[in-house]
Amino acid sequence: MTVALMWEARAAEGRGEELLAWARAQELAVEPVRRESFRAPQDRVLVITWWDAGYDAVLPELPEPDGELVTRGVHRWRFESVAVDQG
Repeated sequence: MTVALMWEARAAEGRGEELLAWARAQELAVEPVRRESFRAPQDRVLVITWWDAGYDAVLPELPEPDGELVTRGVHRWRFESVAVDQG
């Protein structure tokens, strides 16, 4: 089974690149199958990690960044893969 963990944070105004760099520098105790980082308007950063694990598996996640770097707490979601479409 493939599980995707999503981590999303909004940087303090003007600190989006710093938050992106911070997120990309975070090491996990175990390497995921895949890890992708994204940025969006309003200094938002999204990191998705893919794992070959069960939905309820204990998996390492990115931590909360320093409170001054973000405008709110990190949002986290967990998804189970149901299909892979080749386009």
